[in-house]
Amino acid sequence: MSSPRIHRIVVIEGDGIGPELVGAAMRVLEAVQEAYGGFRLEAEYREGGAELYRRSGVNLAPGTLDAIRAADATMKGPVGLPEVRLPDGTEAGPLGGVLRIGLDTYASLRPVRSLPGVPAPVAGPIDYAIVRENTEGLYLSRGKGVGNDQAVADTLLVTRKGTERVVRFAFELARRRDGAKRVTCVDKSNVLASYAFFRRVFDEVGEAYPDVQRDHLYADAAAQALVLHPQRFDVLVMENLLGDILSDLGGATVGGIGLCPAGNIGDAHAYFEPIHGSAPDLAGQDKANPISQVLAAALMLEHLGEREAAALVRRAVAWSLEQGKLVLAKNGQPEGGTRRAAETLAAAVRTVAHE
Repeated sequence: MSSPRIHRIVVIEGDGIGPELVGAAMRVLEAVQEAYGGFRLEAEYREGGAELYRRSGVNLAPGTLDAIRAADATMKGPVGLPEVRLPDGTEAGPLGGVLRIGLDTYASLRPVRSLPGVPAPVAGPIDYAIVRENTEGLYLSRGKGVGNDQAVADTLLVTRKGTERVVRFAFELARRRDGAKRVTCVDKSNVLASYAFFRRVFDEVGEAYPDVQRDHLYADAAAQALVLHPQRFDVLVMENLLGDILSDLGGATVGGIGLCPAGNIGDAHAYFEPIHGSAPDLAGQDKANPISQVLAAALMLEHLGEREAAALVRRAVAWSLEQGKLVLAKNGQPEGGTRRAAETLAAAVRTVAHE
């Protein structure tokens, strides 16, 4: 019998509800390894986030970035606490600037899918992916705003290299998906030259993908269409800030961002997380919905090449909801609590694996 494939991962539990969500996802990953076999995850836990900053003045411990670079992938819980702030008034806990820039994970992949048994304000089925440029745009100004007590300016930067690679990522993703094989460029090219440049580069790159349709929408029109006509979309690609906002809007249409994972992916490194925050008001109360973190774990497995295991996790989530084994209350919290939801999903993995 051949030895199992070994994948080395770094795990950052984060702040607020982060440790509870990560614990639930790790329980599901244990069940997948037992039921599916063929691979093993070796996890190294590292600290990061607002609590670490409060104690030490840094939001990522020395050596952690090197550990992440040496690992095959990283799973991160939500980070940040509203009251833990930098001198400029922004939050100190978020790791996006540290990890996205430090790892050059230039594509934020944010799937938006309706799930069975989940009440949602927009009728399904909904199944598309937002690809958010992750290393430039307006968020590149994080910590670099210029101003005084009368005015502050942040700079929106769009480069050819940054746009080409994230657009190429989006077209390659559309080729792999089962959908319409269409990529929609979302921008405000009617107002800002930086967005007009993004659109121009999008069209140039798209010429190399004649088998994938190209589409364009202004960001405000896209916000409306994501609510009124979500079925028209397959893959959407956009600048950093727009992707941050519209992915949350998309999450709301399928029942809430507590259902939505994200993968931050570059050519050499990747890390995976929920798209939502740390919800400190729920921390330690066994109330948080772990689905976003569990689906982030599925994205991580897919990135590691364990596609069948990733599909098993997604089937277990859908089966649990469809069969009423896992029920979400109107506020999005799982009936019976986070730990029970984790055990339900782990049991579903074993059930679905033998069907």
